[in-house]
Amino acid sequence: MTATIGFWTVGRLAGEVGVSSDALRHWEREGIFPAPERSPAGYRRYGPEALDRARFIRDCQRAGLRLADIGDLLAVRDTGECPCEPAEQHLERRIGEVGAEIARLEGLRDQLTSMLRAVEAGTCDPPLPRNWCPPDGTAGGEYG
Repeated sequence: MTATIGFWTVGRLAGEVGVSSDALRHWEREGIFPAPERSPAGYRRYGPEALDRARFIRDCQRAGLRLADIGDLLAVRDTGECPCEPAEQHLERRIGEVGAEIARLEGLRDQLTSMLRAVEAGTCDPPLPRNWCPPDGTAGGEYG
């Protein structure tokens, strides 16, 4: 449920956006989220514009963009322009990173599948880890 008051505390804004209060404070320290005004008691008081900015940052992070990338996009967005052109470069880089991670995970899956087949076959021969079985070699395979 969206708050209808004019200002949010850090906890309320964080809850509204679906991030932790620490995340908002971190974004502030990193310079991508402006420091809000403070109440007389020293509490952060965020206005309605903070909700949009926090959601933008959250969504960019969920896409895997780094805070530096998000800062670049916000610098353009803060001028009133759509940051589509710089976003293209950041997204292309991120797609490459995701592709590399997929390849790494596929290799890991293949390795784990080979290990499982060896266990199912009742052997401790490679490709199981060399330290899987005791060093005396009595459990099959040779420890070296």
